Amino acid sequence: MKRKLFIFLAIISSALAFPQAGNGVYQVLNVPIDARSIGLGGSNVSVYDGDLTLAFNNPALLSSLSHNMLTFNYARFLSNINVGLVGYSRSFGKNKENTWGIGVNYFDFGKIPGFDEFGKPTGDFIAKDINLNLMYARTLPKGFTVAGNLKPIYSAYERYSSAGIALDIGAHYNNDSLGLSLGLVLKNIGFQFKPYDKVREKLPFNILFGLSWKFKHAPIRLSMTLHDLQQWDLGYEMSERAASEKNKPPKAKWYDMLFRHTIFSVEILPHKNFFISAGFNWRRCAEMNINEFKSAGGLSFGAGLKISKFRAGFALAIFQKGTLTYHATISTNLSEFGVGDKKIKQPKEKKEN
Repeated sequence: MKRKLFIFLAIISSALAFPQAGNGVYQVLNVPIDARSIGLGGSNVSVYDGDLTLAFNNPALLSSLSHNMLTFNYARFLSNINVGLVGYSRSFGKNKENTWGIGVNYFDFGKIPGFDEFGKPTGDFIAKDINLNLMYARTLPKGFTVAGNLKPIYSAYERYSSAGIALDIGAHYNNDSLGLSLGLVLKNIGFQFKPYDKVREKLPFNILFGLSWKFKHAPIRLSMTLHDLQQWDLGYEMSERAASEKNKPPKAKWYDMLFRHTIFSVEILPHKNFFISAGFNWRRCAEMNINEFKSAGGLSFGAGLKISKFRAGFALAIFQKGTLTYHATISTNLSEFGVGDKKIKQPKEKKEN
């Protein structure tokens, strides 16, 4: 037990040596794409129900529940930014205790008009980010799972390009009898080996911890996700000029800063083939807040439905009044079409008294 604890603390300590979130390059690595994550507030690392899309938040959510699963995700972000994710997973081993997954994320910012320092048009240019996900998870006894996700990254903005590599390390614990799930992830451990110019920048390292609890006698699941645990202050870094101005924004109170690390969500699960969800991202609400008018920024809503052999999901997130992002997901198990092998039979849930 002492040896296992030592190894765990060593991993945590080494991860803390990496750069902090909000100050690095490749910020798209922390941007949610799929409808399920958006409906849960923007990120969730603890819900364990075989949804392959959640494994891109925490690779330890991969399991035999998502065996032979294929998923397509599309999002329409602000300013007509197009975002997509394609993923597939498969289990192997005597008891299907090993699961690997692969996925591709892309961000297409479209054509952007270019100008020189004198305001003269120089023509349109493109900006894109793409990263590969290579995931592996190992299911251990007593409800534990450990996993990793290796993410090669390529980015191109106008004539500048960059490449890097990141690693996510995840762990998960699931207890069906208690309806309890816990998740821990160390995200974006890595480096930029080809900078845009000459200076290498840090990656947006992020530590997340999540807890989900499903009511035993009610179709409700509550979740809380804590993010950016490697740093306390999530306020903006101001330039010397801005910091010297009299009208600079007041510093957040300690309780406000505390809740900026939290995402709350609730799911209503009336049937195994249908759910609705709602989430609240406190940090998004605080950063999008404008004194002139009230806004529902920080709120997000989602829903999912299984139709025949497909699972469809839709979600929207509110950033500010009149600024919404839309996310859609379609997933299917290829075994339903006779592709691959037979669908793995999962143990039936015990009927509640």
